[in-house]
Amino acid sequence: MKEKKGYVSFVLHAHLPFIHHPESDDYLEESWLYEAISETYIPLLTNFQKLVEEGVHFRITMSMTPPLLSMLDNKLLQKKYINYLKQLIELSEKEIERTANDERLNRLSHYYFDRYSNDLHLFKDVYNCNLIEAFKHFQDIGVLEIITCGATHGYFPILYVNEKTVKAQIAVGVQTYERYFGRKPRGIWLPECGYVPEADKYLREFGIEYIITESHGILYADPTPIYGTFAPIVSPEGVVAFGRDMESSRQVWSSINGYPGDYNYREFYRDIGYDADYEYIKPYIAHNGVRVHTGIKYYRITGDTDFKDYYNPRWAMDSAEKQAGHFFDSRNAQINHLSQYMDTPPIILCPYDAELYGHWWYEGPYWLYVLFKKIYYDDCNFELVTPSDYIDRYPNIQVSSPCRSSWGANGYSEVWLNPSNDYVHRHLHVAGDRMCELAWLYPNSTGLKRDALNQCARELLLAQSSDWLFIITNGTMVDYAKKRIKDHIGRFTKLYYQIKEDSIDEEFLNSISEKDCVFPDIDYMIYH
Repeated sequence: MKEKKGYVSFVLHAHLPFIHHPESDDYLEESWLYEAISETYIPLLTNFQKLVEEGVHFRITMSMTPPLLSMLDNKLLQKKYINYLKQLIELSEKEIERTANDERLNRLSHYYFDRYSNDLHLFKDVYNCNLIEAFKHFQDIGVLEIITCGATHGYFPILYVNEKTVKAQIAVGVQTYERYFGRKPRGIWLPECGYVPEADKYLREFGIEYIITESHGILYADPTPIYGTFAPIVSPEGVVAFGRDMESSRQVWSSINGYPGDYNYREFYRDIGYDADYEYIKPYIAHNGVRVHTGIKYYRITGDTDFKDYYNPRWAMDSAEKQAGHFFDSRNAQINHLSQYMDTPPIILCPYDAELYGHWWYEGPYWLYVLFKKIYYDDCNFELVTPSDYIDRYPNIQVSSPCRSSWGANGYSEVWLNPSNDYVHRHLHVAGDRMCELAWLYPNSTGLKRDALNQCARELLLAQSSDWLFIITNGTMVDYAKKRIKDHIGRFTKLYYQIKEDSIDEEFLNSISEKDCVFPDIDYMIYH
């Protein structure tokens, strides 16, 4: 096979905050996981399987964050997901009856009935409720590289005020990965792509070879990288950094001219949860009667209009096929151009939230499937690789210090630190300092005290999740995000005083351990 002029690397970031409410059946936020399983994770697995069965070689990278892994592994959430599917199957059966007199709508009702019935079959009978094992299989056969993330997606550029809290995020992220995948991760998706040089020594300590950063983290590095984002750089501490390619990202992400805005694609915001008669839909929306998305959506984007036409899956597939061709041609042209000016073959890094593929852009997983087939079969000047593949082939990398950066709006920290959420940080910093104090005061404790100290570590990590700060800034589900921060800091603080006063309330400890049951192997001494 002739040598390729360059490489393309897809990195999908699969992450959700840890949401687990054994005390209740009606926490709306738990459905974020169920939607992601049906719309993103199962479609990705299905398309990976199709490619493998068709003999199409491909390479793709996914980060699977520790909170997501903990939820996918949770027996109660698996059971709740099955109930969620059964409800949707029941609703789509009712929809088949309701739409009997409208042929186009009725066809779509059947489509959703088949889709959710298939999800149930795959989840229970094929995957045995274990999606982690399903993804691990693709890593083990060599088409997928899975990388890790911070323990709870804590935002390093603010947490590093106490470096031990960053160290713990990295350590527990690596430990969780090893627990599920039986090997060490080579790479990490920095939470929110938030880079600070202070984290590098801990990344190296726990065996991380490379990080995924935002474009300007590379472009403003010191000294200026010769090849911009088209080749990785390595920090003085020895951590390799790959930066997002702006052109390929724009084609997929942009709300103005990105692929997901195609008029043939499914309209995300029109859902029967909002459109159907209230009494009819009431059993399938939130328990408190609030209308929410059900996942059954009958309309296509149609255009910049309130009058939406019905969704046509065949037309949507046609658009996905055309756009896969456009992306393919664009990368060929980009690599042709770049390779003239570079001594080593360029790498185009394409990092996205995994949930873009399927959840927000319903046709995204099919687009990836078509694109990967095209790259395999068509005349092409590039090859799909993972960042690890590239490092292995081209280990000679320019030394340069990446710039402090994130992929949030405007590129730095304002999404996670602004007047709407700044009050949170003093509580996180105080709790971080107190956790280190506990580890110093009570080294290598045993029995009940050890259990309480480990639970303190869990509560601190869960409070540090960048998702809560992001949600407050965005103004969606704000009350829930504020409650989660308050709950975790409150539980941490109560335990902190109980440990210091040697009066641990075992009943209280057991109740919060049941709710916040992440990281069973955690060792609070990581904060020592």
